[in-house]
Amino acid sequence: MEIRDDIVRAAVSGDPDGFRAVYDVLAPRVLGYLRSRGVEDPEGMVSEVFLAVHPRLPELTGGSAGLRTLVFSVAHARAVDDARRRSRRPTSFSYDPEYDDRVTGSAEQIAVESLEAERAIELMQELNEDQRTVVTLRIIGDLSLEQTAEVTGKTVASVKQLQRRGLVRLRTLMAATEVTR
Repeated sequence: MEIRDDIVRAAVSGDPDGFRAVYDVLAPRVLGYLRSRGVEDPEGMVSEVFLAVHPRLPELTGGSAGLRTLVFSVAHARAVDDARRRSRRPTSFSYDPEYDDRVTGSAEQIAVESLEAERAIELMQELNEDQRTVVTLRIIGDLSLEQTAEVTGKTVASVKQLQRRGLVRLRTLMAATEVTR
């Protein structure tokens, strides 16, 4: 679903319903992008992204395309910060069912348990950092080549090449895992 320019204008003017409509359309894509990047708390970070975007809306230019670029620029920066933070202080916690009082699985747990989602996430981890970033921004974030270039600080030609190589690598990995299954 695309964001109409009239909704963007409403959000920019401070209309809460306009901002909610923007959130409803872009939040699932941002969540998918952050999950694919392996962010520790993707749901929480989606909130952080939109909290950071909201005060910057009055300065927005470029309509819906500009908004999408802004949102994914912030999401990308937060994902990079998260990866840096985790690399400085890696932590791991084992799962202890004794302390889990949920009656049903969380949405994240259900999604991760899906074999195809798990396989896709595993295969994405085989790409190099730049390829993974470009492929997730282009496919999950649904950004244009120009928007992806702006978010990553690369040229459009570089983004095209990284996307092509990343997708070729994913096809090869998928074919290899199909044979071994």
